[in-house]
Amino acid sequence: MKFRFAAKEDCGLILSFIHQLADYEKMSDQVVATEELLREWIFEKKKAEVLFVCDEEYEVGFALFFHNFSTFLGRAGICLEDLFVLSEYRNKGYGKALLKKLAQITVERECGRLEWACLDWNQPSIDFYLSLGAVPMEDWTTYRLSGETLKKMACIE
Repeated sequence: MKFRFAAKEDCGLILSFIHQLADYEKMSDQVVATEELLREWIFEKKKAEVLFVCDEEYEVGFALFFHNFSTFLGRAGICLEDLFVLSEYRNKGYGKALLKKLAQITVERECGRLEWACLDWNQPSIDFYLSLGAVPMEDWTTYRLSGETLKKMACIE
């Protein structure tokens, strides 16, 4: 098991993982990402990072993450946006290894925490996260503005 950070030439592979994750989450119709957008936002604007887990030389999973900031902690944290392992490699330790590596990166960068969200119906992932000692947040609900609603909000004076 090896890890490597993605490079610009991996945009097609990243997009492939995104599509497979979207299929798993029953959200394929929501993917509008392209290789060009990934190249721009991940590698040119440096707004996110991608870590692959490999079985020898073959990428079998990925984690896409970015830094957030906690005013209470006074330091950055890492927000895991996506974690996905190919179905034939699940239950073999690759997901746990990716999270462990992200935890190491979080500590090495002196960040205060590692956070992520999980769909309420995704019981296999919830059970997996709980088995690692992760705790679901209580008293907090994630809200989102996007698409036309975001554009309308941006026009408010």
